[in-house]
Amino acid sequence: MELQDYLLVVRKRWRVIATIVLVFIGLSSAASALSTPMYEARTQFFVSTTGANDSVALLQGSTFTQQRVKSYAQLLTTPRILTPVAQAAGVDASGLVTRVTATTPPDTVLIDVAVSDTDPERARVTAEAIGEEFPTAVTELESPAGTEKSPVKVTVVQPPTTPTAPVSPKPVRNIVLGVVVGLLLGLGAAVLRETLDRSVKTPEDVKRVTDAPLLGSIAHDPDAPKRPLIVEVDPRSPRAEAFRSLRTNLQFVDAANHPRTIVVTSSLAGEGKSTLTANLALTMAQAGSRVCLIEADLRRPKVLEYMGLEGSVGLTDALIDRADVIDVIQPYGGTNLWVLGAGPIPPNPSELLGSTAMRSLLQSLSARFDYVVIDAPPTLPVTDAVVISKLVDGAIVVVGSGLVDRDQLGQTLQSLESVNGQILGLVLNRVPAKDGNQYGGYAYDAPDEEATRRERKRVEQA
Repeated sequence: MELQDYLLVVRKRWRVIATIVLVFIGLSSAASALSTPMYEARTQFFVSTTGANDSVALLQGSTFTQQRVKSYAQLLTTPRILTPVAQAAGVDASGLVTRVTATTPPDTVLIDVAVSDTDPERARVTAEAIGEEFPTAVTELESPAGTEKSPVKVTVVQPPTTPTAPVSPKPVRNIVLGVVVGLLLGLGAAVLRETLDRSVKTPEDVKRVTDAPLLGSIAHDPDAPKRPLIVEVDPRSPRAEAFRSLRTNLQFVDAANHPRTIVVTSSLAGEGKSTLTANLALTMAQAGSRVCLIEADLRRPKVLEYMGLEGSVGLTDALIDRADVIDVIQPYGGTNLWVLGAGPIPPNPSELLGSTAMRSLLQSLSARFDYVVIDAPPTLPVTDAVVISKLVDGAIVVVGSGLVDRDQLGQTLQSLESVNGQILGLVLNRVPAKDGNQYGGYAYDAPDEEATRRERKRVEQA
């Protein structure tokens, strides 16, 4: 993955990253609040040699002392020192070894001793006891047998004081550490989720599957079942404007051979293709074009239901010569839109839609109308849309955001291309709305409530 890919992951999965960071901040804050405060008393020893009278002896004594200092630091945490210190300070000797640390700064003869305790006064008393016991022990250990004089002298150069502030926990440090760990784990989780998530949700996901143009993005409307024809009910809404943008973008597709017969399909059911097809056809008609909308989903027709039109006769009747197509086309209101319903559901939809009669019907309608828009079934469950794509100028594939994965979308496009069907472009539908009633920085008026009531009443009566 490149840097741009990581930035894209962060933008898409920022909620996951933020959640993990907040969790770790909470854990670090809780750990700091629940931890027992520890205080630390410090003392420092200086180790020197005695009896050196010339420079050579001083140099040898310095080398000897530096070599001995490391051993003395380890001596500080042995029972030889800690047992009498524990007795003098009145503390438990077994637990004292874990609370005493001795370090030696490099190239020095200094020994730093730190004593930690939950009681600041007890920490100081323990450090003072070490300051009294340690020099005596070194003198005894370094004295030659039968003598009382030691060549090594240990001096306390920094006596301990009572600590006023705890050394742990450190809330600020813990929170910063929690933020860093949370960011790392959050980014890792986001990348992992992005790798495992094959669903198509954004335009970037669409581009990973195909080079076909993305004609538009339509926001998700929870009330779409109640008011499917949004361009008529609420023409100033952002969603209605998105359909008009789709219509405009479609006009620039293959300008040399402008498509006039268009099939609209999707990969799976529920991606909103029928609603999109009806609104697209209506926006074309509102722009002054003569449009024929064909309900070619002969399995689960929805277009006439959305428009509140009669559906007893329709496409199937025209295909089997039971009725003339002109007689079964229904005008929609006072617009330039005419609708050809599905008619009775046949037992062999694919055969009818791929027949010579269907080809002749499309040629006849394309001669009478500026555009013929066809609502076809989803591609993966049935082959109807693939069959129709051979008879029209091009296909529009509706992609339901979060409803279809990359493999399914790729299979749909491959199916259409396998029969030399021209893919005009894709439309990302049901995109989560983020801007409310704002579109491109412009505010829109409230929807026409009277039109909304008329639309709902017509749907209920259908």
